[in-house]
Formats: sequence, structure tokens, C-alpha cells
Amino acid sequence: MVLNYIWIAFFVIAFIIALVRLVFMGDFEVFPEMMNSTFDSSKTAFEISLGLTGVLALWLGIMKIGEKGGIVNALARWLSPVFTRLFPDIPKGHPVTGSIFMNISANMLGLDNAATPMGLKAMEQMQELNTKKDTATNPMIMFLVLNTSGLTIIPIGVMVYRAQQGAAQPTDIFVPILLATFFSTLAGVIITALYQKINLLNRTLLLTLGGAALMVAAIIRGFMQLDSVIMNLVSTSAANIILMTIILCFILAGVRKKVNVYDAFIEGAKDGFSTAVRIIPYLVAILVGIGVFRASGAMDMLIDGIRWLVAALGFNTDFVGALPTALMKPLSGSGARGMMVDAMSTYGADSFVGRLSCIFQGSTDTTFYILAVYFGSVGIRYTRHAVTCGLLADLAGMISAVMIAYMFFG
Repeated sequence: MVLNYIWIAFFVIAFIIALVRLVFMGDFEVFPEMMNSTFDSSKTAFEISLGLTGVLALWLGIMKIGEKGGIVNALARWLSPVFTRLFPDIPKGHPVTGSIFMNISANMLGLDNAATPMGLKAMEQMQELNTKKDTATNPMIMFLVLNTSGLTIIPIGVMVYRAQQGAAQPTDIFVPILLATFFSTLAGVIITALYQKINLLNRTLLLTLGGAALMVAAIIRGFMQLDSVIMNLVSTSAANIILMTIILCFILAGVRKKVNVYDAFIEGAKDGFSTAVRIIPYLVAILVGIGVFRASGAMDMLIDGIRWLVAALGFNTDFVGALPTALMKPLSGSGARGMMVDAMSTYGADSFVGRLSCIFQGSTDTTFYILAVYFGSVGIRYTRHAVTCGLLADLAGMISAVMIAYMFFG
């Protein structure tokens, strides 16, 4: 229901602003630009889905091998003490906990292409437990918030873009991103737990969150002792080695269980194709709404209004130039990426705005895209508090990013 109102708001606000630009500014290009954006966004939505087809087929095929080889069930048993408290509505030891773990791990390593199929698999398994098939369950929402908060240990993509833009130290945003995304995820878990009345003050969850904090600190300490070239090399190599190890372990587990791994892969790959087709309408809807909003000039007006308000309150406005990336990130990953590159090109890769835009890009994920794809894949229409929790986690990430940027680069 919330997505419905937001989608309507995109079009209504965009139309009003475009009409004002036409009548009072004589801008006869605004409506053609808006219509062109609808066609371009529809094409982009289909291309995204088409691009996902092969990746979905690959990873759902690998997941099927892991499922039949017993690895997914083993992960479910291992994670059961934590997941029964964080996802109390999921039965203890259910295979979905293994899929959730694989998805979160892939996200943490910056492996988006691997994370999405695993996440869609997890959503399908949670939908099997759902008694109201058109309404999001509490576990679905907690899982979506964990995805939208964007916990990432190795932000490979952002560092690559910084290198392309001529940054003196492309990796200098590594620690700030890690800190910002950690606070975003922590805020998302706490906010969602409050909505769902989940008790976080228990020994298991406190030890898990404390252990995660220690792991983040250890990773920061280790990477801070490497120079930029070695850091990039280690980050990229570690992510890909872990990914290939997962694939090999799944295959070997299938062989050990005497599973026909080829047939199991084909069975899972077929699901990948059908899933890619199912998400097309949802992607078209959300991307067209975002495209119209951007083309009308509404985003630019919003940024200018924020800059005026911040200045009127007497605060430093240096961070406002990076806000387009932050505001675009929940709406469109590619749009936010474009805003980040534009900020680095305009202000300089090593400027405060350039660095902050990179931290924004790495600290959260594309909330509305994830909601559209994941909920759309299982036919969820009523998202309940998913949007609210996801956007509050994004807000926590944005605030953390600004504070951390001033701490490191201000």
C-alpha cells in the first residue's frame, strides 16, 4: 500500500512541477523529456531483467545443488540459534535460513550478481510459509531491511569508480563506507525489531552483534595496514576466491551425497528464468515512476530546497552537493551511481563532496528496487512496514555518512 502512494506521488508531483515549468518558464522541453524517460525507463527495466536471467539461472542452479547436497540445511542448523531470535516466525532449522545467510554474505562481499538470486530464493522459501500470500510477513520485512541497509565489507565498485576518476587514493573511503554501512544495518535491525516486538536484549543476539562489531574492527585494522594497490588487489581477490570456493563446495557436497549435480543445476536454472520474467512488471512500474520524477526537475528542486534550509539554520552546507547521490540511492542504483560519478567529475574525486558521494553510494542499497524485485517475485502487494523501516535505515546511513565524512575528510 505504501508503494502505491509513493508511486502515485512520483507522477503527481512530477506533473505539477512540469506544468509550472511550462506555464511560468516557457520550458517546452519538459514534457517531451518526461515522456522520453518513461520509454527509456521501461527499456531499462526490461534490460535489467534480461541481464538477470542468466545470473539467476546460474545461481539458482548452484543453490539447488547446495540444497540437495545438504549444505543449505547444514547452514540452517548452524544459524538456528541466531535466526530463531531475529526471525522468530521461521521454524527452527528451516532451509530458508541457509539462503538468507548466503544472500547476506554475498552482499557483504559486494557480490550483487550472486546476492540477488540467493535473495529471491530466500523470498520464495519464506512465501511457502506465508498464510496470506499477498501480504509481507515479519521475516520477509526483516530480510528486506537487511538487504536495503546495504551491509558491505568490500565496496569494490565504488573504489573502481574512484580510480577511474583519478583519485589519489581510491581506497581512502573504504573505512568510512564500512562504518556507515554498519550503522545503517544496525539501525535497520533495531527499528524493525521494535516494529515486530523482537527482544534484542538476549545473550545470543548480543554476542552476535558484538562479534560482528569485532569482526568489522578487525577488518578495518587489517586493511588499514595495506597500501592502496594491495588493498584493491586483496579486496577483489578475496571476494572472487570466496565465490568460487562456494561454488566448488556446493558441487562437491552434491557429489558426496551422490546427487546428479548436472540435473540439479538444470532444475534450479529453470526457476531462474521464470523468476526473471515475473519481476519485469514490477521493475517497469518503479523505474518509470522514478524516471518521470527525475526528468521533471523535482529532484533538483528538492536539493536546492534542502541547501536553502540548511543555510538558513546556520549549518555548514558542504555536504549538500553530495545529497543527489544519497536521495537517488533508495530509488535507483544506476541513478545513484551516475550522481556519484557526476559529483566526482564536478567537484573532484578527492574533494569533500566527491568522497561523501562515494560514502553515500556504499552505505545503503536501492530500497525501492529491492522491494520491487523481491516482493514482486513472490506476488506481495501489501508491504506493511517494510518501506518505513527500509527508509529509516537509509536515513541512519545518510546521517552516519555525513558525520563520518566530516570526521575523516572535513
